[in-house]
Amino acid sequence: MTIAPDRLSRAPRDVQLGPFIAPTARGAVPPRLAPPRTGGRRSPGTRPVRYAVGMLGTSLPINMFLAFMAFYYVDTLGMDVRAYAAVMGGYALLDAVDNPVYGYLSDRTRSRWGRRRPWLLLGAPLLAVFFIAFFTVPPGLAGTGLVVWFAVFTVLTGTTDSMVNANYGALLPELYPEERRRAVANAFRQGFMLVAMIVSVALTPMIAAQIGYSRTAMIFGVVAAGVVVYSALGAREDPAAQAAPAPGLLTSAKAILGNRKFWLLAVAGGLYSAAMALVLAAVPFFVKYTLGLPDAQASYLLVAVIVASMLCLALWARLVARFGAVRTWRAALVVLAIALASMSLAGSLTGA
Repeated sequence: MTIAPDRLSRAPRDVQLGPFIAPTARGAVPPRLAPPRTGGRRSPGTRPVRYAVGMLGTSLPINMFLAFMAFYYVDTLGMDVRAYAAVMGGYALLDAVDNPVYGYLSDRTRSRWGRRRPWLLLGAPLLAVFFIAFFTVPPGLAGTGLVVWFAVFTVLTGTTDSMVNANYGALLPELYPEERRRAVANAFRQGFMLVAMIVSVALTPMIAAQIGYSRTAMIFGVVAAGVVVYSALGAREDPAAQAAPAPGLLTSAKAILGNRKFWLLAVAGGLYSAAMALVLAAVPFFVKYTLGLPDAQASYLLVAVIVASMLCLALWARLVARFGAVRTWRAALVVLAIALASMSLAGSLTGA
């Protein structure tokens, strides 16, 4: 489910696991860069695992945030669902704008730390603070006060996540201009992403049932910030990248908006993301109210989704190789629609 009307997909994503999409690069696409050099000699570069572990940190908070924000505020805290919808509608508009803005600012950053690392070192602790505050509502807060708290920390958590992920994703092609090393780093990255999804999506209902959402967010937030900082400190950006010309914001926007295929993919991807965001957010409600089970048992359903998705990756990869990406993508959407509609027949956790 990459996780929110925009967030669940959080464009563009690297790997799609059933309804899940992992967060990756956001922002402007950097130019092709030469291998990092220092003083005319090749620098040791960044170990792929050191960079890839950052995916664990970028995924933990946003996955829990997007998967359980509705259930926590509407079901647990009793916030009016109409107020929830209004806040999320406004947030979706902001989220569509902040990604290119952060990419624009990052491309123009000049420092001895590079272009991307300063934003990661600043953004990771801020994301942890805002994320923890989102799930740590003051006791007794209700009505308008609860809506205001929800709106403020939804915006702060979401936009800081955009800051972190835009810069983390942009590092991949810059640190690894050679295709082989980039593929290795990306493979490790997807592995850490799967670990994050299992913990922050599949296991969260069980964990929160034992220690509460606030303490769960504290653990995830602190771990995420530490991992992202560790990854960023180990990244060795190419100094020459700062000298590369950066495209203008309006120029980039015109080039993108004038591309017919962009609109085709944007509309299809938007509809897909909206549906999957709804599915992800609805799982705890579905388990509690449709199946009549404790909401902690949503973990079993979410684990089943992730495991099935992992097992099916090889199958879909073979279909792409044989029939092409576009035809396989269309077939996958049809299969998804049929499978999702069949959920209406489920009357038990096993059936679901």
